[in-house]
Amino acid sequence: MANPVLSQNVTKKVGSKVSEKWSKRDSQRLRRLVLTSQGLLHTQPFGRGLSGASNAINHLGYLQIDSISVVERAHNHVLFSRVPNFNAEMLNRLLSENEIFEYWSHAAAFLPIDDFRFSLPYKNAIKNGQTHWYKQPDRKLIGELVERIRLDGPIRSRDIEADQKKNGAGWWDWKPAKKALEQLYMEGDLMVSRRDGFQKVYDLTERVLPDWVDKTPPSVDEFAEHLLDQQLRSQGMASLKSATYLRRNPELRKAMKAIIETKTHDKTLEKYVLPNGMEFVVGAGAFDQRAPRVLDRVQILSPFDPVVIQRDRLQGVFQFDYQIECYVPEAKRQYGYFCLPLLYQDRFMGRMDCKVHRKTKHLEIKVLFLELDGIDYDRFLAAFSQSMMDFRTFQQCDDVSVSKVFPKHLKSKVHNALVHMN
Repeated sequence: MANPVLSQNVTKKVGSKVSEKWSKRDSQRLRRLVLTSQGLLHTQPFGRGLSGASNAINHLGYLQIDSISVVERAHNHVLFSRVPNFNAEMLNRLLSENEIFEYWSHAAAFLPIDDFRFSLPYKNAIKNGQTHWYKQPDRKLIGELVERIRLDGPIRSRDIEADQKKNGAGWWDWKPAKKALEQLYMEGDLMVSRRDGFQKVYDLTERVLPDWVDKTPPSVDEFAEHLLDQQLRSQGMASLKSATYLRRNPELRKAMKAIIETKTHDKTLEKYVLPNGMEFVVGAGAFDQRAPRVLDRVQILSPFDPVVIQRDRLQGVFQFDYQIECYVPEAKRQYGYFCLPLLYQDRFMGRMDCKVHRKTKHLEIKVLFLELDGIDYDRFLAAFSQSMMDFRTFQQCDDVSVSKVFPKHLKSKVHNALVHMN
């Protein structure tokens, strides 16, 4: 449970030679480099409201979409953590105004429209049969579905289901038709033009995508450069594993490895190795600058936040062992179904399992786990209380309760810190 800031025996490599070891202060610099790059160290690094949301997505490179809604959905939560005055409707506005688009990154995501061309390799691989979304798609059904959308306009999967319920068999059986709709989307013939609530509205790509968007498929090297640049920009650091995260493409991995080696050799990048064996690179001179100061605040992050989504990197940089447990069988969970990581200053100091009761507008903290070694309890709890006020408002709740606290001796202090909120 402890989360010490330890002096790491981190080595810097020039070619294959070890040139120096890192100190506790260098570990702090790495944490703050990552958090600054992620937009989590300052109060409004991307601006506010709609323009801030657009800037954040362009900088981060992706915004993962997830359907779990025990608290506000992940894509809204990530922007709430970085953009003051953000509200959920802004994403739909950015989507309808073609500033962002939906497709697959390492998972379903909102992506910058300027990066559209980098979605084409995966679309083309699916369309050409090099990889599969669904095996043996029904091409006759797919053709009929395209023609219906061409004649009748945008469609939701719900519309197909409604047709079936209204007319018996409907146009098609719902499940095969839904698969055909998703196949067309993954192949790039359809795009999401907007969302009605959480429902995707699909239309022909030719009617959604602006003419000015670059539609040139990138080479493997161009794609690798793009992913590496995105990692360095949004994380401050990169590795072969992180830059090709969940991308099962041997050619891409080979190109990424070659680019990292070339840039390390010509000293555009510097390579380091963490105690857990994780190698990573940063831009040349990234650690020569003074580490930025931190604010005395707690940030309640989403389990799908880009700063925590890669477990090995999180463990290596922050010494925080975190796993989202909604996919873990209930009997094997340690912390809860949907535990939210707690970032205090530049360290992860705990997690809490929450649930929003929307009918009663109540935010329930089922379990709060705090890992406050060497931290002033009262100072932390004052910051936590303020963050909970903001988080409660974001969740559209009127009151907050906490059921369990670990360590147990902190329960009364936590209760007292939150009692004035209700």
